[in-house]
Amino acid sequence: MHGDNFMNNSKRIMCTVKYDGSNFFGYQRQSKGRTVQQELERALKKICKNDITIHSSGRTDSGVHGLGQVFHFDSSINMDDWRYKEALNRLLPKDVYILSSKEVDSEFHSRFNAKAKEYHYLLSTNEYDPLRCNYVHYQRRKLDAKKMQEAVQHFLGTHDFTSFSANLEDISKVRTIYTAEILHENGEFTFRFVGTGFLKYMVRIIIGTLILVGLGKKDPADIPGILEKKDRFFAGPTAKPEGLYLHSVKF
Repeated sequence: MHGDNFMNNSKRIMCTVKYDGSNFFGYQRQSKGRTVQQELERALKKICKNDITIHSSGRTDSGVHGLGQVFHFDSSINMDDWRYKEALNRLLPKDVYILSSKEVDSEFHSRFNAKAKEYHYLLSTNEYDPLRCNYVHYQRRKLDAKKMQEAVQHFLGTHDFTSFSANLEDISKVRTIYTAEILHENGEFTFRFVGTGFLKYMVRIIIGTLILVGLGKKDPADIPGILEKKDRFFAGPTAKPEGLYLHSVKF
């Protein structure tokens, strides 16, 4: 197993969680500020009567939302797997909700068994709406949707995404993108990406670069060259977090 201490007579439970990231300092537990992981582990401690560490498919940053984040944990209490959903939702705050809970094999791992992740980014060029401002990125200037559609195709396939990452760690920056598309209607844009995995700020930097293309400040043909340079300096700015959603994790 991947470093987990699996307890005798315990069950491994996998949960899918949805959350509004607006009032969180990100997903992962940290010393400063409120996080989704801390809320989940606090609730599980009350249910299981001991400290529980959850293992998630990945992390999301401050202000980023989750529609289908996945995590697992080991529990030795005698409770049906489906009841964890009910028990957790009674204890969790209103901006976190468990969509499902089920028992999985003891070797299952939410991170290492994930085959692909899907992210969506919502952007609007319509009039600003304060009721949507935590869930959509507002771009005041009109965007050339055709040029952006042309540019996004260059991200498909396997590439070194160093130019589109804030990861400073000495890890491989090679990722494979299976789907890269833009749905556009009446000034509303949904950017959809499905890939093997995503580096820190990767989707947001891609979006920031596509916005520059839409504004005419970069050309769609510039994208391959930016990828080849493997230098963050040449890509666009990091788009704001509120438009980003971890849509789902595929196993």
